[in-house]
Amino acid sequence: MTPPRAQRATTLVAGVGNIFLGDDGFGVETVRRLASGPLPGHVEAVDIGVRGVHLAYQLLDGYDTLILVDATRRGGDPGTLYLIEPGRPGRTEPQEPLLDGHRMTPDAVLTLLETLCAGTGCVPPRRTLVVGCEPDRVDEGIGLSGPVAAAVPEAVNMVLRLVQDDEPTAPTEPSAARPAMN
Repeated sequence: MTPPRAQRATTLVAGVGNIFLGDDGFGVETVRRLASGPLPGHVEAVDIGVRGVHLAYQLLDGYDTLILVDATRRGGDPGTLYLIEPGRPGRTEPQEPLLDGHRMTPDAVLTLLETLCAGTGCVPPRRTLVVGCEPDRVDEGIGLSGPVAAAVPEAVNMVLRLVQDDEPTAPTEPSAARPAMN
């Protein structure tokens, strides 16, 4: 059973990627480190790995913000971090997928989510961000390359800054004292 909205996370940070393909494990490693420290109460960090369909169904629980963390080829030097705010699926011109390596790209996950939401009445996250890292290698093998491993702590800090900026504000109490009830 899903807890009431006020009691559950409103931001989902999802580490995606395949740990058996070198730097494609960047998202999984970043979220593992992120989850090992204290997180604000409104944040849930999960290792999705290559389970994109699972991610789409988890998002049906209703999150305000989704932050995907993954290896992202954008043409920079290995270890370069990117903050990407992709357009909503179906509302922009088709383009090459920003992220791939395990066939269920984030674009495909978001498209599936919109289809699921249309059928269930759920609402997709109002905001989606991608924290990406330029990979050095995505061939078979476990472990991140030096430049990508060195980028993980900064990626953790980037995500923490993003979730602090997205923290829900608590309702303010009225400043006037309440009259006593007799």
